Amino acid sequence: MAQHPTPAEEQAGAGLPFPTIRSVGFGAPFQWIARGFSDLKACPVASLFYGFCFTAMGLLVTFVFEHAYQYTSAVTTGFLLLAPFFAMGLYELSRRRELGQACALAPTLTVWRRNAGNIAVFAAVLTVIFLIWARASLVVFAIFYTREMPNLSGFLSQVLSMENLEFLLVYCGVGFVFALLVFAVSVVSIPLMLDRNQDAVTSMLASIRALAENPMPLLVWAALIVGLTLLGFMSFHLGLAVLMPVVGHATWHAYRDLVEPLKR
Repeated sequence: MAQHPTPAEEQAGAGLPFPTIRSVGFGAPFQWIARGFSDLKACPVASLFYGFCFTAMGLLVTFVFEHAYQYTSAVTTGFLLLAPFFAMGLYELSRRRELGQACALAPTLTVWRRNAGNIAVFAAVLTVIFLIWARASLVVFAIFYTREMPNLSGFLSQVLSMENLEFLLVYCGVGFVFALLVFAVSVVSIPLMLDRNQDAVTSMLASIRALAENPMPLLVWAALIVGLTLLGFMSFHLGLAVLMPVVGHATWHAYRDLVEPLKR
């Protein structure tokens, strides 16, 4: 059974030194994906449990918001922004595999309890960003969308055919700013908080530094995450069952490569 830190240990975690960030090569993201796939093969049952949770969320989002046109894309983007929280169990599976422990699902379900306070702070930060983005999305739709609101398939067809180009440019530009902000503060944040009980602020600053010191590899990593997620959505969400566990496990390996291990 996973051991949770005592209150004294949690308080000690707040005094940890600032994480040392390492440089990685341009091809590192592809190695992370390969290791993530290896973790999936080693822990198929527990990993696919989380994968089907992602699939269920994707299907639910599409079902509920299919005819709430202006909300669909914002909520879908919110799914992408909040996905790191749903991947905590996958991080724990990778960590347990490193330690030679069994790929048990049960201990990963409550892994957030290991550093609940700081994870809650980080969740609040991402929630605020998501709510601002949702509001900004509505404003962009109201100002720049010049045609009758389509359903979800109609909206996607307009995106693919590059219709309403001014709207697409503004919407993508605003979305990119919010997505980059979220990515910058979350590259290694949750793995840091889970692995060494780091505080939320330090974890977010370490993530920003990791991106600043490895801009090209991490932009490639971001592109891979977005690409695999979109592929999962385009496969009627079924691909999410496999692709999201791979990304989740790979994120743990990204953390391992980017952050120097803590010297005890």
